[in-house]
Amino acid sequence: MPFTHTTGTSAAQSALGYQEAIFPQVSRSFALTIPQLPPPLNTAMTTAYLLCRIADTIEDDPALSIADKQRYEAAYIRAVLGEIDAQAFCDGLSPLLCEASSPAEQALLSQLPRVLEVLRALGKPQQAAIVQCLRVMCPGMGEFQRVAGLQGLESLAELKRYCYCVAGVVGEMFTELFVDFAPELAVHQARMTALAPSFGEGLQLTNILKDQWEDRQRGVCWLPRDLFARHGVDLSALHASTQPGYGQALGELIGIAHAHLRRAFDYTLLITPEHRSLRFFCLHSIGLAILTLRNLHRRVDFHAGSQVKVSRGLAVATFNTLRALSARDVDLRTLLERATRSLPLASL
Repeated sequence: MPFTHTTGTSAAQSALGYQEAIFPQVSRSFALTIPQLPPPLNTAMTTAYLLCRIADTIEDDPALSIADKQRYEAAYIRAVLGEIDAQAFCDGLSPLLCEASSPAEQALLSQLPRVLEVLRALGKPQQAAIVQCLRVMCPGMGEFQRVAGLQGLESLAELKRYCYCVAGVVGEMFTELFVDFAPELAVHQARMTALAPSFGEGLQLTNILKDQWEDRQRGVCWLPRDLFARHGVDLSALHASTQPGYGQALGELIGIAHAHLRRAFDYTLLITPEHRSLRFFCLHSIGLAILTLRNLHRRVDFHAGSQVKVSRGLAVATFNTLRALSARDVDLRTLLERATRSLPLASL
């Protein structure tokens, strides 16, 4: 029987309680929206996020070599599948992580068996969707770690593939979880599945653009060499956003992210209005990403993500506005056009 918040066993309650306690410590925006989803969907989405967060922690830790990251990502999948002991996996990896992984991320990794306890009590379709996401994400992360460096990714096509592996596949997982929760959405499932990768890819590309200078400080660049080369920019020598051609290249990527977010918006409106919390979950992420793109477009000379981050006041106003309008398609489309009118828009 799938978990609900009224599950009777003390072990199950303890595992659920742990997830609810750790979630706000390892997430910001999703910790505001996922708990508002109805049960048991909120439990499945929280579990999915935490398992993806562990994969990200392995990928991002600078103390691990590329070979170690690939080895531990592969072992992580085996632990999730129950092929190896999850506690032994945690005990072997945890001491290798450095302070770049936050205490909350390290604590989450150490408690993987408790998260897996929740996973294995979810419905079979929910489990399958989450595991399939990790099966794509973890090898994808390992593949791109091999080519990561200040020279950037080889091409725009490689950037798209990277964004799919680490985020587009998450959009596909969301679709499976949404349709499992609300079977009446199955009539739109084919279209939602086609649009779903753009949900994750738009958010991921926005974050890549926002965080590019911090990424460079740790020796990584996820920008596409071919696009920047067309504008006369050598990514391996990039040291200031004021270099000639940088603004035009950035504008192209903003246009691509904007196009993905519009597809994500169309995806969201396929969810019927009575499922307002599901719509709001999607709209909140899309809205914050659009506001970030506007900041990037206005300030191409930024040199830190904090300079283009959405202000707390605007984030709160966006949260309240989107929650109020989540079932009103016409008002949402009007808001989208108003918010994006200054942004470049690419053709996908």
